[in-house]
Amino acid sequence: MTTPTSPILAVRPLGFPWETADPFLFCAYHDDAYPRGNGKMGPAVSLAGRDIGQDFSRKDGWSMYHGESVPGFPAHPHRGFETVTIVRRGLIDHSDSLGAVARFGGGDVQWVTAGRGIVHSEMFPLLKTGEDNPLELFQIWLNLPKRSKMADPHFTMLWNEQVPRRVLRDGEGRHTEVAVIAGRFADLAPLPAPPDSWAADPAADVAIWTIRMEPGAAWTLPPAQGERTQRTLYFFKGEDATVAGQPVEARVAISLQPDAEIPITTGDAAGEFLLLQGAPIGEPVAQYGPFVMNTQQEIAQAMQDYRRTQFGGWKFGDSGPVHGAEPVRFARYPDGREERPRAG
Repeated sequence: MTTPTSPILAVRPLGFPWETADPFLFCAYHDDAYPRGNGKMGPAVSLAGRDIGQDFSRKDGWSMYHGESVPGFPAHPHRGFETVTIVRRGLIDHSDSLGAVARFGGGDVQWVTAGRGIVHSEMFPLLKTGEDNPLELFQIWLNLPKRSKMADPHFTMLWNEQVPRRVLRDGEGRHTEVAVIAGRFADLAPLPAPPDSWAADPAADVAIWTIRMEPGAAWTLPPAQGERTQRTLYFFKGEDATVAGQPVEARVAISLQPDAEIPITTGDAAGEFLLLQGAPIGEPVAQYGPFVMNTQQEIAQAMQDYRRTQFGGWKFGDSGPVHGAEPVRFARYPDGREERPRAG
């Protein structure tokens, strides 16, 4: 129960995927305890008992998802929204119908505007053969407004070294670290969002932050900028905390008033949070799997266009390509430009 004056609007348990508020569509949190690799980037254990190609079992703490020999998500289409993928541990091998490829992880962020249509694969190569290969990531689906549904697809990387972070110390010397993927925190601002993104409009007040608080740390989440902003704080790792005076246990989504400061104190364990906020797009949402449009007629058109064009076609010999045995993070863009992360 919340009091009438509480800035907490609701507290809900986390499922899979996590429920989100407009302008977000959902957030998938993957935390897979993958075993040692077999030298071919798959798991060095039996896959017996798994529904290969459709394995969401979390048997032994991990899933193959749609992968058959390497876990992950082989080639599949998207239209009408964006994916923001934050990889905290492990690696993702990306390939797409624009001709872009990338290997990223360890705090890197990939932002893809599907727009009028893209096909991409996201595979989880298990490179380490002498030790386990844990993977932890968020994939956040951010809707596009009607005016941008058919925009040109766009692919970009925000490398871990470029993610703005701030470590704050409370009165007892305990630390809170805030990493800013989208939106502004004090004087921290990330690289600009893709040009057709809802997040590219300052009035949309989109923010994506990750927050890690030491045991017993105290920190205050500042208010949002917009009066219409919808904001949700996901307490996804830890034990317990006090949020705006209310005790909560981990693995909950906390809907918050946008105009309030939110004091947070962790309990005896460290706490980790994800903040998603933004002004709602406020348009009808029609969704069929990986297509998100405004009407059912547009969904039917998306399916027809995909059957006809394959959104540019698949340029790789495998539906789930992986990018070699070396753990080198890189991106090659559709124009042929290559990029590797660098400090600064």
